[in-house]
Amino acid sequence: MDKHSYIDQYLKRTAQIANECSRESLEKMANILAITREVKGRVFFLGIGGGGASTSHATNDFNKIAKISTFCLSDNAGLLTALANDEGWDSIFQRQLEMHHLTAKDCLFIFSVNGGTLNISSNLVKAMEYGKVIGSRILAVVGRSTGVAAQLADACLVVPTVDESMVTAHTEDFQLLVNHLLVNLLKQV
Repeated sequence: MDKHSYIDQYLKRTAQIANECSRESLEKMANILAITREVKGRVFFLGIGGGGASTSHATNDFNKIAKISTFCLSDNAGLLTALANDEGWDSIFQRQLEMHHLTAKDCLFIFSVNGGTLNISSNLVKAMEYGKVIGSRILAVVGRSTGVAAQLADACLVVPTVDESMVTAHTEDFQLLVNHLLVNLLKQV
């Protein structure tokens, strides 16, 4: 495939995904975030790899634009590596939520391709299970409906699959798109 065709196909698939995204899920997310802001709750962003990088971006945007107190649990490399070394990789997010005194007014926002399973991103699973025990709301943007995030979230956008080989790329694209959509919507209300 030549460069022109690849670019054209990628952009067409992106438009197709956007057209197939659940407006209901996005509206639920906006409502939960508006309530979280209203009750002075906090949003904790969690992700690994590309999702972790996008959660750092989202943390900035939600603080600055949407005026919601937010934390990215993958930003503090010293704490993250100390927890992984001393207590194990599986608890890196749950322990930080405990340290921040997570409450029922708070919200977890998960960016993950697979949404967390016992074998992959189990640290996300433990954090979500802990959040549920506390009574926090959970939001997620994921690429698979089979992960824990899609099952536990109060609002979850499962990015539609239009090409199985591009699930990771498309999911990570839409994590940033949803971030920008929500912060700019919340800025208006």
